[in-house]
Amino acid sequence: MVDKTGVAIVGSGNIGTDLMFKIIRGSESLRVAAMVGIDPESDGLARAARLGIPITSEGVKGLIEMPEFAGVSIILDATSAGAHLANAKLVEPYHRRLIDLTPAAIGPFVIPAVNLNDHLDAPNINMVTCGGQATIPIVAAISRVTPVVYAEIVASVSSRSAGPGTRANIDEFTETTTHAIEQVGKAQRGKAIIILNPADPPLIMRDTVYALIGNADHDAVRASIHEMISEVATYVPGYRRVQEVQFTPIERNDVETLLPNGSAAVDTKVTVFLEVEGAAHYLPAFAGNLDIMTSAAMRVAEKIAKQSQVVAA
Repeated sequence: MVDKTGVAIVGSGNIGTDLMFKIIRGSESLRVAAMVGIDPESDGLARAARLGIPITSEGVKGLIEMPEFAGVSIILDATSAGAHLANAKLVEPYHRRLIDLTPAAIGPFVIPAVNLNDHLDAPNINMVTCGGQATIPIVAAISRVTPVVYAEIVASVSSRSAGPGTRANIDEFTETTTHAIEQVGKAQRGKAIIILNPADPPLIMRDTVYALIGNADHDAVRASIHEMISEVATYVPGYRRVQEVQFTPIERNDVETLLPNGSAAVDTKVTVFLEVEGAAHYLPAFAGNLDIMTSAAMRVAEKIAKQSQVVAA
């Protein structure tokens, strides 16, 4: 039997704690070797301690000083973009693999359903954002059939699922997601919008993808989108399409409004409506925005771990 790969989770807030429970309950290749926070009173550290997981409230400096650090191969950072920049510098001399759940975007963007195998050797992998994980697979699905001249995504999440880290990262969210729409989704131009919905009772995460394309086989585009949704759902079971894919002819003046430089090749707007229901491992089911991040990060960590275990064998 192959030993599980040790991981440290940095960030004992909602995302880090949910990730801890996901790994404990569902990973065949990972084990949580340490839980790291900066608030000694945080619920995440308390829960980890009750489960017998070594903890520190001294941040990454405390992690490095822990004897368990020797058994950590992968560090999953669920803090904030600013904190990740500092954390990455601290661990750089120790040559641990980093999976970044913040929008810091130091390393290459990875969306498991799109490019899981492309950057497995990168020292620091960036998981983009919750909105990116939910919508970029759809942009990529369209792009593999026909060029996407413009893609716009709107991610609406419950304000109750947006903790201090998420709120601190709003600006980085839009910038990082936009870049990933273009780099991973292969749209010629991208735009990202996030909405914190204050509705009570809270609504689950909802995402809308708009893509402008030219003359293309609509059945092929639809089939590619359906295939991609099924792929994402293999690691995020609550990920689903809400309505049928829509194809809307657009007028020339509409194109000029969206694309000031113009594009004679554009004649159709593709619209896809999605929702993401969380697995409720730690967070409520409405927090699909956080669930998709932790699910995607675990998927990447497991792939890295299995690759390393094969090499070791």
